[in-house]
Amino acid sequence: MTLPAIGISLGDPGGIGPEVVLKALATPSLLPEARFVVFGGRRVWDAERAALGLRLEAPIHEGDTVPPAPGLFFNDIGAMPGDFVRGRASGENGKSSFLAFEKAVEWAGKGVLDALVTAPISKTAWRLAGLPWRGHTEYLDSLYPGAIMTFWSERLRVALLSHHLPLREAIERVKKGTLLGFFRNLHQSLGRTKSGVRELLVAGLNPHAGEDGFLGTEEEDEIRPAVEEARQEGLAISGPFPPDTIFLKAIDCPEKMVIALYHDQGLIGFKLKAFETGVNATLGMPFIRTSPDHGTAYDIAGKGAADPRSLIAAIRMAVELS
Repeated sequence: MTLPAIGISLGDPGGIGPEVVLKALATPSLLPEARFVVFGGRRVWDAERAALGLRLEAPIHEGDTVPPAPGLFFNDIGAMPGDFVRGRASGENGKSSFLAFEKAVEWAGKGVLDALVTAPISKTAWRLAGLPWRGHTEYLDSLYPGAIMTFWSERLRVALLSHHLPLREAIERVKKGTLLGFFRNLHQSLGRTKSGVRELLVAGLNPHAGEDGFLGTEEEDEIRPAVEEARQEGLAISGPFPPDTIFLKAIDCPEKMVIALYHDQGLIGFKLKAFETGVNATLGMPFIRTSPDHGTAYDIAGKGAADPRSLIAAIRMAVELS
């Protein structure tokens, strides 16, 4: 059996991405056997490796295939203009993190990689670099419309109807047609993985899920009709449930996944339970993409204090789901 080929992008050079990638790959006993290809600036990799005192070998690999034997390889995106700066967002760092991600996505799209793991980027740095996408998922959605942002931990699974949108725009997405299309796409995407999810729980938008229209009408006008039509099509789905209690129905129930209607509705509950070990997985594409459930952590970048557990979990899930 051929071992899976897993790409790993280094993330923002000014954050903790390079550190957690190196720490994770330096503990092979915690990782499944695979063929790993790191995408990033070699100068960033070497500087972080020296700072951590790691002698991790990753030979440069420039071809467009991955060697069949298990191992660790490096795809160098080239020298960065000027010096990269730790601890803050910059346009140069944003460009570097995007180029590494873009190259890894290209390989995954061609089928060279079975899955992609992305270390954290800075949305501010991407904006400073003049990039039009808010983050990883928005770029993937531009290539693969319908890409779904999901979050996984041992205790909880969450899917987001919308990603990084202002709240006003996110609320405007809560329409029956949009919801029904999302339910179908998520159901099909989960069916192509070994996720174990068998039931979808849909959150309401308003307090108490609208209280029968007294606290808002979106539940009765948009959400409930979409859920009922999806059920008629054979999906195991229910709701809408009050947003403040829906997580109690899914926690420690790996067969259940919560559908949150906007970013913070889903992520506040999830990060409360799994901030250090949670995994962000993008579904609805020809390949699996995962990432740790934390950001660039500029405040501790370069201090050797970053915890690699979420990145390790993201690698393990990438192998498992692929």
